[in-house]
Amino acid sequence: MSLLIIPIFFVAAVTYGIAGFGSGLIAMPLLSSLLGIGVAAPLFALVTFVIEFAGFLRYREHLKFEAIRRLMIGAVLAIPFGILLASRLPERWVLLALGIVVTGYGLYRLLRLPLPHLIHPRIGYVFGIAGGLLSGAYNISGPPIVIYGNLSRWQPGQFKGSLQTFFILNGAIVLAAHVVNQAITPLIWQGALIALPTMIVGTWLGWRLEGRINPQVFERIVMVLLVLSGLRLIITNLVGG
Repeated sequence: MSLLIIPIFFVAAVTYGIAGFGSGLIAMPLLSSLLGIGVAAPLFALVTFVIEFAGFLRYREHLKFEAIRRLMIGAVLAIPFGILLASRLPERWVLLALGIVVTGYGLYRLLRLPLPHLIHPRIGYVFGIAGGLLSGAYNISGPPIVIYGNLSRWQPGQFKGSLQTFFILNGAIVLAAHVVNQAITPLIWQGALIALPTMIVGTWLGWRLEGRINPQVFERIVMVLLVLSGLRLIITNLVGG
């Protein structure tokens, strides 16, 4: 297992600690390029489950399960299909799609496109399905859920509480699916032992920095990095084809 996973997990954890999401967006493009999607996905699911549980405990007072009920139903239905697609499709296609998702979300946040107010709550099922597919394939359920929260005009406290609740429930299902598929191999456990201490320290540091840095400036830096990372995946896998 490459020791390069240490800085990748550290940066992803600091981002998660500050923003409350985004660890998968940072880590999965890099881990997938380094290890392959078949190793990166179960490794990230195993390591981040511990951190997501800590985040759930940190923001539990803001929990409103009703806000994510439809999201979770959609995600539960879609997660197995996301895992299946990632395992059955050629890896080049999977990584190309990952690059498109990461680049698109980074541009969406950078351009700050105006969003309408969500009219019908049942649209939550659609965003949950999108989050479940992305989560099963790439462990990056955040983008559809963040967009749904913006559409629903979630307040800051509700935003973080709802996100952490969704992440821990979603992460448990994804991890269980990887266990059932026998994807948690000795190599994955080896990587988890290397990455978990780094992830814990990075998350703690992110929580310490939360509120001490300009969140808008931090987000823009992260999104620029996402766009560059996503474009690299797109170009590499298009040329490789």
